[in-house]
Amino acid sequence: MLLDYATLKHVHIGAATLSIALFVLRGIWMLWSPARLRMLWVRFVPHAIDTVLLATALLLAWQLGAAAASSWVGAKVVGLLVYIALGIIALKRGRTRPIRAGAFVGAIVVFAYIVMVAVTKSPLGVMA
Repeated sequence: MLLDYATLKHVHIGAATLSIALFVLRGIWMLWSPARLRMLWVRFVPHAIDTVLLATALLLAWQLGAAAASSWVGAKVVGLLVYIALGIIALKRGRTRPIRAGAFVGAIVVFAYIVMVAVTKSPLGVMA
């Protein structure tokens, strides 16, 4: 095996941390300095980090095998889809600033839920 579970998990956590940090930075820029969102690195780097995040998630799920079919992994996947949709609204598709700001806050809340599910291994997060 190329990478063991612990290494993959640490790379995944690091990528998740970088991903949310850049999302927050881009959200702040979207609200107060939209021109910064057009910088080349801002359009490239988040996608590269998110690719690493997704790849490590898939490898981790593959290593978990049957345990990956558990409800907490499914909750993370659903949370990820909601997070992506809210992120698109927040950074690109929201028609007004209040809509974008609301989607931005919602995306951060959903990201926090995904982290809670990962830590507790329960779809209920900290309420488990």
